[in-house]
Amino acid sequence: MNTYSHVMGWLLFVFYLNMFVHGTTTCPEDLTCGNQVIKFPFRIKNRQSPMCGYSGFELFCTSNNETIIELPHKVKLNVKNIDYKHQTIQLSDPQSCLYKHIHNLNLSESHFNYLKHDYDDFVDYHFINCSLLIRDDIDSYLVPCLSTSTSQTYAISSFTVIDSFPLSLCTKMFNVSTNVIDFLDKNSLRLMWSEPSCKHCESKGKICGWKNTVGNSTNKEVDCFPKKKKGSSKALVNTGSILGSLFFILLIGGIYHIYDSYILKKEKQAIVEKFLEDYRVLKPTRYSYVEIKRITNNFGDMLGQGAYGTVYKGSISKEFSVAVKILNVSQGNGQDFLNEVGTMSRIHHVNIVRLVGFCADGFKRALIYEYLPNGSLQKFINSPDNKKNFLGWKKLHEIALGIAKGIEYLHQGCDQRILHFDIKPQNVLLDHNFIPKISDFGLAKLCSRDQSIVSMTAARGTLGYIAPEVFSRNFGNVSYKSDVYSYGMMLLETIGGRKITEDLEENSSHVYYPEWIYNLIDDEEEMKIHIDDEGDEKIARKMAIVGLWCIQWHAMDRPSMQMVVQMLEENIDKTPIPPNPFDSQSRQPRRTDATATTRQVTHNLDVIQEID
Repeated sequence: MNTYSHVMGWLLFVFYLNMFVHGTTTCPEDLTCGNQVIKFPFRIKNRQSPMCGYSGFELFCTSNNETIIELPHKVKLNVKNIDYKHQTIQLSDPQSCLYKHIHNLNLSESHFNYLKHDYDDFVDYHFINCSLLIRDDIDSYLVPCLSTSTSQTYAISSFTVIDSFPLSLCTKMFNVSTNVIDFLDKNSLRLMWSEPSCKHCESKGKICGWKNTVGNSTNKEVDCFPKKKKGSSKALVNTGSILGSLFFILLIGGIYHIYDSYILKKEKQAIVEKFLEDYRVLKPTRYSYVEIKRITNNFGDMLGQGAYGTVYKGSISKEFSVAVKILNVSQGNGQDFLNEVGTMSRIHHVNIVRLVGFCADGFKRALIYEYLPNGSLQKFINSPDNKKNFLGWKKLHEIALGIAKGIEYLHQGCDQRILHFDIKPQNVLLDHNFIPKISDFGLAKLCSRDQSIVSMTAARGTLGYIAPEVFSRNFGNVSYKSDVYSYGMMLLETIGGRKITEDLEENSSHVYYPEWIYNLIDDEEEMKIHIDDEGDEKIARKMAIVGLWCIQWHAMDRPSMQMVVQMLEENIDKTPIPPNPFDSQSRQPRRTDATATTRQVTHNLDVIQEID
């Protein structure tokens, strides 16, 4: 029924299209407007197609069946008669005063010319308006339709002697050069045209029209055609036209039915198959090692290598590229691999990298992720030596906000709270739109959402990003605030362009990296971060303040990731500068009451309930 409706709809469309085409392109031979027969080169504008007439010969048929022609410049006159045999047209003014149009009429811009008379040459006439009646003995021509009760208008030829004419009481209106001054008084103007010439067609009793029936401005050739026969022949032609149209409609309908039955059904099936393929990759799939070799084209395109394994680019299909991490065989007892698969299989977030599949074939293990073409955040951080790859402060702020939302999801959006324990620029990947996605969950731990303290037997993470309590329980218990600390260190590294580990490798006299950032925002040192304008400086300052709040020494003084997102989204003026968490011995902290400062942040931001 659905296919039948489509076919019938298409048939009706073609039928009406056919009727429309025939109705607008046929040029009737007996078209009239009032008592005027309209045929080539004339046509009724908005009623006939341009192919029915010649450019410049457009007519208008009013609601009163009066035929109007518009001549340059905007001179509209009534058409009293058209003589196609002699190619002349007789015009009149609706208000019976052709004189008021004669000075505006510019026939040089049309196909028409004044009708030539053997007894008339072109004479210059001066039209003047006088406030006093003129004596009858002056050789002048009174124009009644331009005169009023207080003034009279005269048309005086250039041959008239006007010495006795009271010019002081007259005003000149306009000059014209014409040979039809006597005809104007009768409200009649006859014009002629020479192009296009259809006289030979009229003399043969044929119809004049465009050669090859092409009515356009580039084709100036006209030809003669025989008149259509009336009666039975005309009925036969009409019947043939109708039958031909019906056959054409049925042919189109049959073609559409075949197209709908075969081609469209195949396209719809392909759409379904593609959806099922995309749905299949939404959940991790287990692959054999042979399939891994096929996906990576026998490990032909290596993307990078690290301590935990080597990453290769691969393709599951022509449209879907992946990154395959082949894990080192000697890596522990496989707990990190189990952590990654177990954790990633339950995560679906725009800022978390998607685990497509995995391989556990004997001792060979691999993880398959969606491919992110822009690599890690590490190569895009702000640095004087990295101006070519620097994305700008607005984009950097968007990336920082996206990472914060991803970590917030891990802490609050899953059935179980997920602690990453290895947040750093190298573990943040960017897709083709530079949307950040957190990766590498080998060190992650799961805990219930109401559990604030996490038991750990050994420190885990990357040196420089590990929270103090992860090193030693003397600094407090390990919790989700440990990820907040790592995020803060990553944020400071991103805006300052210096690796956190550089400070650890240098001697102790070197000013610690976070303190250097603190001194910049506290105006203790000259701003040395790459900033172009004032708007960028505000963004950099906001990110620095948020980063310093995140690396507070005590976990209870750090904000939750939900509060971090809020601070990044709000105006910087609402977030005060935090106490310096790593003040050197040469300077006294400008504020030691960390708890009071934290309360100030909480007061300025919306209250978010969290468990410490």
